[in-house]
Amino acid sequence: MGFTDHLSELRTTMIRILLIWGVSFMICYSFGDLLADYLIKPLTDALNGEGEIVFLEIFDKVLAKFQLGFWSGIILSSPLWFYEIWKFIKPALYEKEVKVIRPFIFVGFVLFVLGVLFGYYIAFPFAFDLILNFDISSVEEIKASINLRSYLVMFSKILLFLGLIFQLPNAMLILGFMGVVTKQSLAAMRSYVYVGFAVIAAMLTPPDPTTLLLLWVPLVALFEVGLLAVKLIVHPYLHRKHMGES
Repeated sequence: MGFTDHLSELRTTMIRILLIWGVSFMICYSFGDLLADYLIKPLTDALNGEGEIVFLEIFDKVLAKFQLGFWSGIILSSPLWFYEIWKFIKPALYEKEVKVIRPFIFVGFVLFVLGVLFGYYIAFPFAFDLILNFDISSVEEIKASINLRSYLVMFSKILLFLGLIFQLPNAMLILGFMGVVTKQSLAAMRSYVYVGFAVIAAMLTPPDPTTLLLLWVPLVALFEVGLLAVKLIVHPYLHRKHMGES
């Protein structure tokens, strides 16, 4: 295929992804009330009747439903757009490369789901409980008022972000098979990666060390899982390949 043909195929793939997202958006928008109830539950559990969820502008509820449909549609349609991206990349690969990379599509989707589940069932409940019970005043009867639209949009974005962040081991495996990284190079950059993760966690979390660690520790764990996978999967595979060719 020529360059123009590749651009045409890329355009077709993007159109299909947009159509997939459009259908997912309509489904999520139709069930917006149920999705909102589901996403609000960790917050209401943390509030425990000592706060309220409000909307501040007249169109907040409408905009919240649209934005919730937008971000939830991306998450819901993730298996299909993963597949569309794979279909676009596959023709450029040799058959042996297809066999090597194909499992990463499934692994990537599993890691994406694990990231979303981690955010919903672990990170958010812990963070909400910590933040909402943090005392900054001796005055009693101070109740939280949470903006509905801001909360739903933030929740959806962070769930999507965590799903993508959990792709780190998968990305490290792919780079390992491409020869970009090795177990030695990854181990050598470990301290720099840890510091970089700390900076990212500090930028994305409230200014308290516990919440920072709640994001930093999983990032470090994902890096170590990726390093271990490169060591146990990539290096033995490349060694066998090298021995077979020699």
